[in-house]
Amino acid sequence: MKSLFLALCLTLLTACAGVDVDHYAREQPKLDLPAYFSGPVEAWGIFQKRNGEVARRFHVQITPSWQGDTGTLDERFVYADGEKQRRVWTLRKQADGTWRGTADDVVGEAVGRIAGNALRWEYTLRLPVDGSVYEVQFDDWMWLMDEKTMVNRSSMRKFGVELGQVTLFFRKQ
Repeated sequence: MKSLFLALCLTLLTACAGVDVDHYAREQPKLDLPAYFSGPVEAWGIFQKRNGEVARRFHVQITPSWQGDTGTLDERFVYADGEKQRRVWTLRKQADGTWRGTADDVVGEAVGRIAGNALRWEYTLRLPVDGSVYEVQFDDWMWLMDEKTMVNRSSMRKFGVELGQVTLFFRKQ
């Protein structure tokens, strides 16, 4: 009986694991990171607490550059309250087609996979809040809508508990 109960619990846990990026393999247009980030990109975003309240709004100017399969995304954030931040990503395409990314406030590496029009990144970010820094996990999804527009939705968690969602809309200039 214990074995049956354990098997049922494991089945339920894996059922809650979410969608795999391969689910989007046939979706068009196909996402090509170097092609999308081949020139200036603007983004507008919000952070929503887990109760849905919009806690922050922001605008981002992204300046990309590429050398082969290695790219740099220089992101300049301006928040509605006037705060400014900068994050510089270094992205590297791997031989197996996955992507690895680093930035000063990312713990280790972000690991991403593209299928069809979607990219899924997973990483841990050092997030400053009220004078303290917290390490939070991001499950970060991007979907290319057309050649100029991409939508990004991220779930932010700490100890497995969702703290909120980040939503961005990218527009290639």
